[in-house]
Amino acid sequence: MPSALDEIESTKSTALTELNDASNAESLEAWRIRYLGTKGKIKDLMKLLGAAAPADKPKLGQQVNAVSNELKSKFEEKLAASQASANATRDAIDVTEPGKPPAIGRPHLVMRVVDELVELFGRLGFAVAQGPELEDDWHNFVALNIPETHPARDPNDNFYLVGSKEKRSDTLLRTQTSTVQIRVMETQKPPIRVVIPGRVYRPDTIDATHLPMFHQLEALVVDRGVTMVDLKSTVLQFVHGYFGSDTKIRFRPSFFPFTEPSAEVDVYFPAMDRWVELGGCGMVHPNMLKNCGIDPNEYSGWAFGFGIERIAMRKYAISDIRLFIENDVRFLSQF
Repeated sequence: MPSALDEIESTKSTALTELNDASNAESLEAWRIRYLGTKGKIKDLMKLLGAAAPADKPKLGQQVNAVSNELKSKFEEKLAASQASANATRDAIDVTEPGKPPAIGRPHLVMRVVDELVELFGRLGFAVAQGPELEDDWHNFVALNIPETHPARDPNDNFYLVGSKEKRSDTLLRTQTSTVQIRVMETQKPPIRVVIPGRVYRPDTIDATHLPMFHQLEALVVDRGVTMVDLKSTVLQFVHGYFGSDTKIRFRPSFFPFTEPSAEVDVYFPAMDRWVELGGCGMVHPNMLKNCGIDPNEYSGWAFGFGIERIAMRKYAISDIRLFIENDVRFLSQF
């Protein structure tokens, strides 16, 4: 019996030493399994009862139970102390404090400028018109008075859909929002007063002021007695109303098949210290009116097409158009 009691005391002493050395939740759990588990060392001590004399079994049983109860108590004390220590080092959470608001998206700067422009021209009495981005040859060229031999039709200057080996496709991504001018005049009788925001596509070389896909704002006015004076005064109203009354603007004579006379509109960019072209404008060519069933002897009109990205660059002092398509949150979150 003394050897059995010695083994019980030895197991108890070793267990307490190892429990004292356990320093975290993982080591405490490993200790519990090793000593107090269903296959632990305390269960092994019960085997000593089977080999003991009948008279010694009660005493041995009491001793094993006492050791088991003491180890359980010490384990629970150590576990509670370990949990309290872990909680003490953890940041306190105030459940009454308002939570962090979720991040909310916002319109892309280009879309924001589109909304601003539509609202501005709405105050000037313009309605909004839209049309398809995939266009046919009639609306993109023929009706706009662009002849078959014009360089604007060159396949290298357009995104045509793939045709057959014998014939090039007559369907392409529109190169200008002027196509919607045709669709409006085909379906609407004068007076006409619309703005047309939308995407256009040209295979331009990408640089600080050019992209192969960009946005245009087209305007069209058709009525009796419309002159170049109306065009210029409207453009000046727009530029000074959107950019400020001190904005420098200039008109340069130009040529477009769909307007006569024609001009380029430039705005001075202080951030770039240079003049940048916003787009073209002019009086609607009589052939365009005829193509849409409008009598040019009775009606006249003017139109312009300005790059929306360039408008945004001037408005918000952005020096590189490529920033609009790079999706850099650091840039986009400024607006």
